[in-house]
Amino acid sequence: MSERHHSRRGLLALGGAALAGGAAAGALTGCRQESHAADAPADLVPFYGTHQAGIATPAQDRLAFATYDITATGGVKEKRAALRALLRTWTAAAAAMTQGRTVPGDNANLSAPPADTGEAYGLSPANLTITFGLGPSLFDDRFGLADRRPAALADLPHLPPADLDPDRSGGDLAIQACADDPLVAFHAIRNLARIGRDTVVMRWSQLGFGKAASNGADQQTPRNLMGFKDGTRNIHGDDTDLMNEHVWVGKETDQAWMRGGSYLVARRIQMRIEGWDRDYLADQQNVFGRHKYSGAPLTGSKEFDTPDFKAKGADGRPVIPANAHMRLAAHENNGGIRILRRGYSFTDGIVPSSGELDAGLFFIAFQKDPREQFVALQRKLGMNDALNEYIQHVGSGLFACPPGVSAPGRTWAEELLA
Repeated sequence: MSERHHSRRGLLALGGAALAGGAAAGALTGCRQESHAADAPADLVPFYGTHQAGIATPAQDRLAFATYDITATGGVKEKRAALRALLRTWTAAAAAMTQGRTVPGDNANLSAPPADTGEAYGLSPANLTITFGLGPSLFDDRFGLADRRPAALADLPHLPPADLDPDRSGGDLAIQACADDPLVAFHAIRNLARIGRDTVVMRWSQLGFGKAASNGADQQTPRNLMGFKDGTRNIHGDDTDLMNEHVWVGKETDQAWMRGGSYLVARRIQMRIEGWDRDYLADQQNVFGRHKYSGAPLTGSKEFDTPDFKAKGADGRPVIPANAHMRLAAHENNGGIRILRRGYSFTDGIVPSSGELDAGLFFIAFQKDPREQFVALQRKLGMNDALNEYIQHVGSGLFACPPGVSAPGRTWAEELLA
C-alpha cells in the first residue's frame, strides 16, 4: 500500500481529535503557553529569525518529512482565507513545539481531546527545527497566486535515473522536521496534520535516520548506507559567503517575498543494497572516487585532501575515474555550482517485487535556484554517474521555503498572502 494511503488512514484515526483550522487559530492566539521545563533547555534552536531554521542549522540525527495537499473548498477568496488561517495556526504550533512546549490550546479539558497528542510531553526540544515549503502546485488557479510563482519554482524536468512514484512525489505544502529524537520529529508532522485536518490531507511522508551529510564545521562526516562518507565537501551552514552565494535567495529573484528564503529539492533514492554488497572494494571505491574507510579522494590519503582530477595512474587512466560520482558532482567540474545537502538514510521494509531491502537515501538539498543548481547537476549525474547502476530515484518534491518568521504574531509566507 502506498505512503499516501497509509497517511490518509492515519489521519482518519486522528479525525475525532482534529481541530478546524480557523477555530484552532483563534484558540492558539489566546492560549496559555505551557512549558515542559522551568529553564530554557540547552538543546533548543531559535524559531524566529531572518531565515527558517533547519537549513543552515547543523543537521540533527533524525528526520520526519511530509507533504500535504490543501482540501479547502469554495471560491478563490474562501480558499485563500483558509490557507492564511492554516499557516497562522501552523506557525504558532511550530514555534511552540520547537521550544519544547505543547501545541497551544486546551490540554486540560476532560470533555474534549487535548490540543497536543502528548507523545513528546516531558521530552526536551532535541534541537527540533520545523522548515516549511510551498510546492509549485500551490500556484495554480485555486488561490489566485499564479502571478506570484517564482520563476525558480519551475517544475522539475524528467531527470534519469528517475522512475517516480506519484504517491511519493509532489504536494502543495511540505514540512521538514529534524531533531535528535525521532519521537520529537514525528510529533511535529503528526500534530501539524492533526490541527490542519479540515484544510489539508497528508500526501506522502518519509522518516529518516542517521544524517547522510554534514553541514557544520563541528560535525564529523557521516556515512551513507553504502558505507561511504557523504558530505565531505558540503557547504557549512555557518559559512556566510557560500550560503549567500549558493543557498539564500537574494535580490536576483523575481518575487520579493522569497528574499531570504531557499528552494528545497527532495529525492527518495532507493539503493540496490544487495548488489552493492556483492561488489568488490576497488570497484566500490572507483564508483565514488574515494577510499571507503578514510574517505580520502583516490588521489589523497586524508578525507579533506583536495582531489586531483588530473592525476593519472601507471596505465594512463585517471586515478579518479571519469564516471566517478565525486568527479561529476565536484564544483570544480561544474562551473562552481554547489548545493547544501541535508540527506538522511531510510529503510522501509522490503521491495515487494524483488524481496530486496527498501532502503536508501532521502536526499534533501537547498539552493537559490534549482534550475541552475540541482537540475544542472542531476542532468550530468544522470547521464554518466557510475553510481546509477546501484540507485533509482523513486520519489521527488520541489518546494519554495520562504524566509523565516521575524517575530511572534507573524506567520510563514505572510508576504505572499498579504
